[in-house]
Amino acid sequence: MKFFFVVIACIAYTGNLSAQDTALLAKQQGVLKAALAGVDKKLEDRAKLYYDAQAKKVKYDTIGLAQWRYEMKLLKDDRRRQEIAFIKAHPDYIASADALKDAVGYLPDDISIYDRVFKGLSKAVQKSKEGISVKKTIDAFMLVRIGAAAPLFTQPDTAGHAINLKDFRGKYVLLDFWASWCGPCREENPNVVKAYQQFRDKNFTVLSVSLDKADKKDAWIKAINDDSLTWNHVSDLKYWDNAVAKLYAIRSVPQNFLIDPGGTIVAANLRGEELIKKLQELILH
Repeated sequence: MKFFFVVIACIAYTGNLSAQDTALLAKQQGVLKAALAGVDKKLEDRAKLYYDAQAKKVKYDTIGLAQWRYEMKLLKDDRRRQEIAFIKAHPDYIASADALKDAVGYLPDDISIYDRVFKGLSKAVQKSKEGISVKKTIDAFMLVRIGAAAPLFTQPDTAGHAINLKDFRGKYVLLDFWASWCGPCREENPNVVKAYQQFRDKNFTVLSVSLDKADKKDAWIKAINDDSLTWNHVSDLKYWDNAVAKLYAIRSVPQNFLIDPGGTIVAANLRGEELIKKLQELILH
C-alpha cells in the first residue's frame, strides 16, 4: 500500500513554458522534494503502521484512530514548517509558490502567517500564474480569519424559511459546517450538543450549515433528528457548491467559526472540550 502526502505541482504546465523554463521548474521541484523527503517518509511509514495494525484487529479501534490523528497532525505541522523554511530560502523559485499553496492546504492554522510568507516571495513569483493562484487562495482565507467581520449571508432552513446570520447579532454564534454524510462531523456532533445545552441560556447559540445534496434532504433532516441538533439549520443543498461554504472558504468538514455578539470571528475550528473552554472564557468571565 502506498501513501502520498506531497502535492507540489499544482499547476498544469502545458505549452506555457519554454523547454528551458520547464527544465528549471523541474529542477526546483526536485530540490523541494528532496527537502521534504525525510518528513514525507515518516508520514508514509506512520500511516502504513496504523493501517497494518487496524487490518489485524477484529474491531475498529477508535482510540487508536485518535492517537494516530494526533501523531499525523504533529508530522504534518512539521512538514508545513519545512515547506515555509524552503520558501523563505528560495523566494525566487516558482516551485515555492506551489509549496506555499500546499502549506496553506484545506484548513490553515493562521492564514496571516502564509500571507506574510507570500509577501516575501520575489515580485516575479508573486505575479506569475502560480503566484496569483496561491494569492487568491490566501485572500479567501483572510476574509474569514480570526478578527475579521463574519461575512453575512441568508440561506433557507429545513422548512424553506430564510435565515440570516445578521439576525443572530447580540449573541455568540457557533457557525458550524457539516453534512449528514460526513463521519467526523457526526462524531463531533455530541460535543456541539454538549456546548449548546450548557450555554444556550447564556447568550450562545449554534447555526449549522449543511453541505448535503438536493436529493439527500431527507438524510439531512434525519441526521439533525438522530443527533439531537436542536438549533437552526440552513442549506442550499448544493453539496460543495454551497454558497455559504464558498463564502467561508470551506474545503473540508467539519469546520466551525465562533462569532461574537458584534459579528466578529473570535475563534475557529474548536473541537471537543476546546469549544467548552473557549465559551467559558468568553461568556463566564
